[in-house]
Amino acid sequence: MKVIDIIHQRQGKPFASFEIVPPLKGTDVQKLYDSLDPLMQLLPPFVNITCHRDEIEYQLNDDGTYTKRLITRRPSTIAIVAAVMRRFPHVEIVPHVICGGVSRHQIENELLDLRFLGIDNVMALRGDALTGQKAFIPEPDGFRHTNELVEAIGSLIEGCSPFCIGVAAYPEKHFEAANLDTDIENLKRKVDAGAHYIVTQMFFDNEVFYRFSDACRKAGITVPIIPGLKPISTLRQPDTLPRTFHIDLPQTLMEKLRRCNTGKEVYAVGTEWCIQQSEDLLRHGAPAIHYYTMGRTDNIRQIVGTVFK
Repeated sequence: MKVIDIIHQRQGKPFASFEIVPPLKGTDVQKLYDSLDPLMQLLPPFVNITCHRDEIEYQLNDDGTYTKRLITRRPSTIAIVAAVMRRFPHVEIVPHVICGGVSRHQIENELLDLRFLGIDNVMALRGDALTGQKAFIPEPDGFRHTNELVEAIGSLIEGCSPFCIGVAAYPEKHFEAANLDTDIENLKRKVDAGAHYIVTQMFFDNEVFYRFSDACRKAGITVPIIPGLKPISTLRQPDTLPRTFHIDLPQTLMEKLRRCNTGKEVYAVGTEWCIQQSEDLLRHGAPAIHYYTMGRTDNIRQIVGTVFK
């Protein structure tokens, strides 16, 4: 079933969905299942599977020249999707398809493989620039912007029913955008190109999300907007999350975290904050909440078990 149909069928009955990061190559598939099993007990209608572009390493040769090497750190999207389908055949899978590091031909082949497996949904993303690059550089026959990818997904495969396409949004704006209005204009391009729904980047202040949603509606964006949340769970995350994801933490939350002396205390504060965020979002009519698990499940299970009773 397509995600947009799940959203429409469950109007008035919000649900939780999850995003998982595949394990590193060389690990057993059981590591993947160990992270998924606890989440599947919560009966999500779909789960997102992230993907990561190959990294580039330059190896110094004896003659002083360098050899370019591609490093693949995680199993392929197709391998992960097949593994999840084998164990959880009744859950919809939403693999991520990115512009970074792949050509139009490679994307077409991946979509054909996903269609072969019976996948109906994809999340279209640009992806990040490579480490050391000042700006995102597409492949010679690739896509520079997500709206180009979204439009192409609807036309790359002739004779097949179209995928349901999700796209990302940034309530505090994408760090490359000049301002929030410009970022919302870019988001509307993705929707106009064929995206069916939106999932936001994590945020920790619901008022930011509400202002963003209102601005999207005023800009003519009518598709469902699903808020994305992640509970803070370690002592380092109050420092690393803002730098990594270009987000702000509310002062009230920071004051609570500063009073913590142990990781266990931070974990408890982060879990309770996410519960309060979730409950408030549902009271304001969120159709669903998408949780970024990042390999942790205990706090997610507690949050979802409390909020979605």
